[in-house]
Amino acid sequence: MLSIAFSPGVERTVSRNTALAHIIRQDDGSSVGVWGEYVLHSAFQPIFAFKDDRLAVIAFEGLMRPFHGEEALSPYEFLQRIAPRDRLDIETLTRNLHLVNAAAFLPVEADIFVNFNPALFTNQIVVEQAMHDMRSVLEIAGIAPARLVCEVTEQKSGSREALRQLVEALRKRGFRIAVDDYGSDESDMNRIRELRPDIIKFDGRWINRLMDSSAGYGLLTTLVTNFEAKGIRTVFEGIEQGWQIELTEKAGVSMMQGFALARPQIVPDVFDTERAKQRTADANPSKPKTAPEDAEPGPVEGAKRDRPEPSDGE
Repeated sequence: MLSIAFSPGVERTVSRNTALAHIIRQDDGSSVGVWGEYVLHSAFQPIFAFKDDRLAVIAFEGLMRPFHGEEALSPYEFLQRIAPRDRLDIETLTRNLHLVNAAAFLPVEADIFVNFNPALFTNQIVVEQAMHDMRSVLEIAGIAPARLVCEVTEQKSGSREALRQLVEALRKRGFRIAVDDYGSDESDMNRIRELRPDIIKFDGRWINRLMDSSAGYGLLTTLVTNFEAKGIRTVFEGIEQGWQIELTEKAGVSMMQGFALARPQIVPDVFDTERAKQRTADANPSKPKTAPEDAEPGPVEGAKRDRPEPSDGE
């Protein structure tokens, strides 16, 4: 049973649409999800690409930010407190929340990346219900299906057939598919061929390790070249240091994401794309290819570097 403790700044209305039943709108225009005594917020992290020789925001990834009262929790910590039987409902709530907030705050030309945990989609009935709920929310929010990129982690599925059915159901409805965390654990090139993704997101920890040597960087570049030649766009996640931005571009990657570019922000705060364009133009006009924050690139060969914790996860 849903329990909501309303604060003075929250409208006392809950949508009658079942896909939005746990979502409430606040006075600042943002929406939050409520699950018992927990409140879930949307944070969006920009995804960048080079356009006209400058980095530009072309997409945002929706990330969950849970709170227990005033206490901020990591997504992992929150999910550890949730009963396993509720995981699918939480993922659905979070995804729908991101779509509602994306419609309210993100540029209409930006793509929206949302996460799917394939292990939760155990049969076709679950898949079809998820598709119905998401299409309903997209219609209410006025978001075209073509803007949506659905991230799946290919090694997390308990069943190869269940993963295939989920991906096919998403593709059938006009959504693009991104394989997330490629390079971590037991990534399988055969599964990549079966899934035929539109985009592959390389695991940030794996990228950081490989960028520490010329041989590792050469492997990254080869993988990127092979994927791009097949029409699969690539994303480097977890770009935490300025020197990695130039190496990412030189590798031929389509897109990049990480703290060195921009941190996730909880709505109603959203990365200011127009301000970033002006900042990159003013920072060094004689040097056309710059990041939103200037940083000196370092060599690939050589010592390992101190890094902050990897960016984020759902």
